[in-house]
Amino acid sequence: MAIRLTMISHARTSAQPGAYFPTDEPIADRNIIARSKAISQSLRRVDQAWTAPELRTRQTAEALGLTFVIARILSDCDYGSWRGLKLSDIQARDSKGLGAWISDAGASPHSGETILNVLDRVSAWLSQYQEPGHTVAVTHPSIIRAAIVHTLNAPPQAFWRIDVEPLSVTDLRRNNTHWTLRSMGRVSRS
Repeated sequence: MAIRLTMISHARTSAQPGAYFPTDEPIADRNIIARSKAISQSLRRVDQAWTAPELRTRQTAEALGLTFVIARILSDCDYGSWRGLKLSDIQARDSKGLGAWISDAGASPHSGETILNVLDRVSAWLSQYQEPGHTVAVTHPSIIRAAIVHTLNAPPQAFWRIDVEPLSVTDLRRNNTHWTLRSMGRVSRS
């Protein structure tokens, strides 16, 4: 049986437009119902659904009408001491640390998870992933970026070159030896 993994980025939160590092805030997407219906219809048959443990991913999965299991492997990057802070405030307080974090995938100026940690976590998971059928995983942009970097065998710096929008859908397929990026983007309303 073929292996298909559809990764859906959680709906917009109040932290995203203001460029805040996330905490565990709820979704704030006013168009979630209309958009989730279009996404749900595009999924067709779903054999299993997983979601990260954070509130925003669980609420998104619920809006999609999925019966899901919480999978800690899908947790967002741990932003350490930057959680809840605005990007511009960090830039003003610690521009050197922020610059290091963006330019060095192994840097952890916030004392949280490095981008390399996230890439390694997701790569290990995908390398061992053998679930047959179609799995839907509602997760975070950081986890989806890491999955794309792994799938394309791209360097860690590619992580910052991938834009994952709220409620975007990334479809991966696995044959016996490797993953393939089948599509990435938004599902528009019909």
